[in-house]
Amino acid sequence: MKVVVVESPAKAKTINKYLGKDYQVLASYGHIRDLPSKDGSVDPDNDFEMVWQADSKSSARIREIAEAVKGAEKLILATDPDREGEAISWHLLEALKKRRALKGVDVERVVFNAITKGAVTQAMEQPREVDDELVEAYLARRALDYLVGFNLSPVLWRKLPGSRSAGRVQSVALRLICQRELEIETFKPQEYWQVKAQMRAPDGADFEARLHTLDGKTLKKFDLPNADTAEDALEAVRVGGYTVSAIEAKPVKRNPPPPFITSTLQQDASRRLGFTARRTMQAAQKLYEEGRITYMRTDGVNMAEEAYHGAREQIRSSYGAQYLPEKPRRYSSKQKNAQEAHEAVRPTDFALHPDQYSGKEDEWKLYALIWRRATASQMVPAEFERTTIDLVSKDKRAGLRASGQVLVFDGFIRLYTEGRDEDAEDENDKRLPKLREGDPADLLKADSSQHFTEPPPRYTEASLVKKLEELGIGRPSTYASIISVLQDRDYVRLDKKRFIPEDKGRLVTAFLENFFRRYVEYDFTADLEEKLDIISDGKLDWKTFLREFWQEFQAQIGETKELRVSQVLDALNETLGPYVFPAVDSEGNVRENPRQCPQCREGELSLKLGRHGAFVGCSRYPECKFTRAFSVDDEADQAISAEGEALGDDPETGLPVTLRSGRFGPYVQLGEGGDGEKPKRSSIPKGWEVADIDLDKALMLLSLPREVGAHPEDGEPILANIGRYGPYVNHQKTYANLPGVSDVFEIGLNRAVSLIAEKRANPRGGRGAAKPLRELGEHPEAGGAVTVHEGRYGPYVKHGKTNATLPKDVSPEDVTLERAVELVAERAAKSKSKSKSSAKTKKKTKAAGSK
Repeated sequence: MKVVVVESPAKAKTINKYLGKDYQVLASYGHIRDLPSKDGSVDPDNDFEMVWQADSKSSARIREIAEAVKGAEKLILATDPDREGEAISWHLLEALKKRRALKGVDVERVVFNAITKGAVTQAMEQPREVDDELVEAYLARRALDYLVGFNLSPVLWRKLPGSRSAGRVQSVALRLICQRELEIETFKPQEYWQVKAQMRAPDGADFEARLHTLDGKTLKKFDLPNADTAEDALEAVRVGGYTVSAIEAKPVKRNPPPPFITSTLQQDASRRLGFTARRTMQAAQKLYEEGRITYMRTDGVNMAEEAYHGAREQIRSSYGAQYLPEKPRRYSSKQKNAQEAHEAVRPTDFALHPDQYSGKEDEWKLYALIWRRATASQMVPAEFERTTIDLVSKDKRAGLRASGQVLVFDGFIRLYTEGRDEDAEDENDKRLPKLREGDPADLLKADSSQHFTEPPPRYTEASLVKKLEELGIGRPSTYASIISVLQDRDYVRLDKKRFIPEDKGRLVTAFLENFFRRYVEYDFTADLEEKLDIISDGKLDWKTFLREFWQEFQAQIGETKELRVSQVLDALNETLGPYVFPAVDSEGNVRENPRQCPQCREGELSLKLGRHGAFVGCSRYPECKFTRAFSVDDEADQAISAEGEALGDDPETGLPVTLRSGRFGPYVQLGEGGDGEKPKRSSIPKGWEVADIDLDKALMLLSLPREVGAHPEDGEPILANIGRYGPYVNHQKTYANLPGVSDVFEIGLNRAVSLIAEKRANPRGGRGAAKPLRELGEHPEAGGAVTVHEGRYGPYVKHGKTNATLPKDVSPEDVTLERAVELVAERAAKSKSKSKSSAKTKKKTKAAGSK
């Protein structure tokens, strides 16, 4: 018997069909060991010795594989054909050696780029050993990421309370997002004007032309900077009497793009399908394991010879010989340093048209995209005729230009056109009438229009991946995890599919830029990536590389030990000034001193650091107690002083009601307190405008919690209130979410009782548990429904009594049955592990007590 080990059960199932009864195919379920999340897992003082640990699930996998290997003829490691796959094979080999499970067993490493019978059979005939150089590149990367994370993060926690952690590559990606936001905030729009004319040709066809020259000078973008210059230009255009002075028509070819690599697949799936990077890779993984596409983590843009033949045959039979070039189109990578010599992402069988593929929706959509791109890459160019017509007025002052192009032959765009981040209108994509030099053209009307330059757009997932790739930061297997980590740490959020940095993210970036600038520089990070690739080529010793890095990095960490908080605050005030202390208010008025305290008018506003993060306070504290939140979403927040804005008196107590602003945002307060008692306060809920807060609304908030009524079963009160996680009703120890703030003040007893009952019936799921958001289907192994619910702490999937929270990048609408089963299994394993640990603790405690 020969034992074959791959990463996933799906891959094992597919390969088992090809290999037959003489082989036993097992899954490792990804990595079986990792560095423990504690200090000392990488020891620079002991030649970078690394401590690896397997969790309970992985230990069970290792035991299973070790048992299978006993008495086997051969162990074949068939993990993925990249650096991570090589590392999984190496880890498994090391773990089995420790168990002495390989005595008398031959070990082979095989790789295949596609899970097809031909590719797998051929790989089995060409075994090799584990590639030590690829493993060393992996070890260097893991050690590097660990040393940065576990040494830099504590500095952040000490010097910047409220921060989560810092990562080597993630911090650079975060800096990109924060820098773009700063560019947008500091952007000063520049005014410019355009003049366009509606013209009519002698044959009656209408077309549009723009003012191109004025008084013999070619106009540039900002040559008409205001309404007066535009009006002068418009008068010149309206003179009329136009004739055609020049025509240029030339053929233009647009070549097809190469087949997908990992980054371009993620970018196009984001633009066209709305997929996140992780969702794209999950669907691609399924397609790969089914044997539908080649390996999806790659920098290579070429295909195997049989793929060229398959694509060309498909083009010839489906579209005709006119769409087929004389020979295959071969591409070269634009990347500075491709990781390994893998094929592009392509279908394993071009004869399987997307219409014939019967996979799940995500897989089908992605397969169609991959199939079209790979097939189109082997088609002839699209052909256009691009025409430019110049016209001149009768007094020769105004020169107009009309541009357009006509599609002559569609070529590859019959099957595929590249997606774009911005929906830019191309003025060339329009047809022009047939004209000759000297022909007259009538002016129908002319207009001027005002425009302003716009700031650069925020990054989408697609444009961020593209930028990281251009800078040489990260590698195909890391883009999805980089983006996920930034969201999981609450450093950024997605709004309308674009990244916006959170306050935490901006603080971390500003801190790193000031005190660890070299380690968030793009060139430095790209250089580290390049050196890791050189290690994988066997041209650089990985420990020499780590020693050089650690020597400088350790010294930089040491310098921050003497760093005072005042120095940190001064640096952050300077770096984040345009954001925290905007020079222009919401009405466009320029502030003479953006940092002047709005309450005492004498102190200077500055960032302050508290247990829960940063806020803004006055330098004259405690004389002046003005504070506000770190960022100001509403200018009205800034205008509220610490003493508050008087709203009126409470008719019941006679105490004054004030509107105030604190470090956690605006709130209302009743009275001033006294005798050691704090005054009653209530935060302004999300969605309520500060400017709209009056006495009535303030009293509504201060009246909370509101008693809805007595529960009919026990007579105990049901209360409605607004808490940390939003509005809710509660009865004794049961809490149920409410849809909106208004429900807190409007909900009646019957509905409240119903919500409480639903919550008690489904404690983890709230209202969503009674009625699932989605039913995903039957559990493939255990049976029973797998469903999606909305809970108090976010969406989750449910099977039986096991609930598993959805990761932030997986929405309830997008989660698949397979992904849900994985999440439920992980949650069940964690619960089982905790139960065992608890049982052991109780047993020890009981034994100790008996003694």
